[in-house]
Amino acid sequence: MNPRGSDLSPVAGLTPQRLMPDLLSLADEAGRSIMQVYASPFEVRGKADRSPVTDADQAAEAIILAGLALLTPDVPVVAEEEVAAGRVPVVGTNPFWLVDPLDGTKEFVKRNGEFTVNIALIVEGRPVLGVVLAPALDVLWCGSQGGGAARRGRDGALQPISTRQPPADGVTVFASRSHSIYSDLDIWLRNNSYKVADRKQAGSSLKFCLLAAGEADLYPRFGPTMEWDTAAGQAVLEAAGGEVVTPEGPPLRYGKAGFRNPHFIARGKIGG
Repeated sequence: MNPRGSDLSPVAGLTPQRLMPDLLSLADEAGRSIMQVYASPFEVRGKADRSPVTDADQAAEAIILAGLALLTPDVPVVAEEEVAAGRVPVVGTNPFWLVDPLDGTKEFVKRNGEFTVNIALIVEGRPVLGVVLAPALDVLWCGSQGGGAARRGRDGALQPISTRQPPADGVTVFASRSHSIYSDLDIWLRNNSYKVADRKQAGSSLKFCLLAAGEADLYPRFGPTMEWDTAAGQAVLEAAGGEVVTPEGPPLRYGKAGFRNPHFIARGKIGG
């Protein structure tokens, strides 16, 4: 992975080169705690919004929060379970972290392996640094603004990745495994004249990372998401040459009221 990157001087003079090794270690530690729960009988509880939560969500978040407090003590952290508990920091226009300790809890409960640990740094509304770990698959993706994107497999080596030019026979489109809304997706694809060669499904932020690695071309999302669901994946995808935009065209940005996302289109090397 290319170590150069944007100047993150607002974050205590730290650069992606200096932050990334610690973030990878932190994601790995959180992933190990998740897999300990995954390998045992576990209880599924409901939150106020009726979404599921497990001991794995909470254990992983505690690890990440403690690690980020040591790494960047002056940078606030917006984390899913903290927000659910009513602990929401005021971020304003300053840099902040977005953390989803277990993205894809529904996939975790189904035991299909399609869940991730997401850690992203937001500077001026943009995800400039992201790490996505799929602990059950033993795969990690990371990326930084100006520094490129990489994938780490079971051999432990980081290998550069990039988005692809769509094949001549058409694009491969990803949909969410748990939130697919095919009518809206079909209408959008038809209105934008996309030739579709294949459709795939995947849970959690894996879809962003598979686009970043050139394994698909489009991920239109017309259902609800929160900022911690998308920030790390967007950072990886943008570092790999892709983009995430709203249907109206502007890039998806962060620090919005309530941390809720509008609909968005994640894509690789394709326009429109």
